[in-house]
Amino acid sequence: MHFLTDKLWFPNPKEATEDGLLAIGGDLSVERLLLAYHSGIFPWFEEDQPILWWSPDPRMVLLSENFKVSKSLQRTLNRKKFKITFNKNFEEVIKNCATVPRKGQAGTWITAKMQQAYIALHKAGHAISIEVWENDNLVGGLYGVDLPHKKVFCGESMFSLVSDASKVAFYYLSEYVKSKDYKFIDCQIYNEHLESLGAEEIGRGEFLRRLVL
Repeated sequence: MHFLTDKLWFPNPKEATEDGLLAIGGDLSVERLLLAYHSGIFPWFEEDQPILWWSPDPRMVLLSENFKVSKSLQRTLNRKKFKITFNKNFEEVIKNCATVPRKGQAGTWITAKMQQAYIALHKAGHAISIEVWENDNLVGGLYGVDLPHKKVFCGESMFSLVSDASKVAFYYLSEYVKSKDYKFIDCQIYNEHLESLGAEEIGRGEFLRRLVL
């Protein structure tokens, strides 16, 4: 286990514990967050915890060509009931991701400190949001960290206030990375919902190899 100081560095991700915890401490500056994501590391902690940095094994990823469009989602897309925008209201998206209740989840890891950090990352041009609108109301969306030089998008969180809204956001994210010839979307850890959309687990070593290629 490594304890970070003000020095801007991270240990080798392969030194993470069995559950994926790599380091504790440091800060959430734009520079440190970018170094983390470029190294295959991400922060994840709760309000009463110090900053925790993770590099899990295995890692959940989605190749854009593997995105699964169900019949119900295809019907939703065909009806064109939603309007899609990029980066129109990042702050509202991350706020909703933090506050909209999720089944089986009592609280949120998207603390006020995390929101401030990713808003700063967005203003610096490194984090993007996708918004889903219905009748001019924001009803779904997602946000994450864009690594164009790595050709990887690191998904962070998504929310939905009406049926299929977050799936539609994820569909447009898959189209975005496909249009830019990205290698994959980093989904971080296993999630049954993401698996239903086509995401799969790969070993950390393979993930890191693909990240640096």
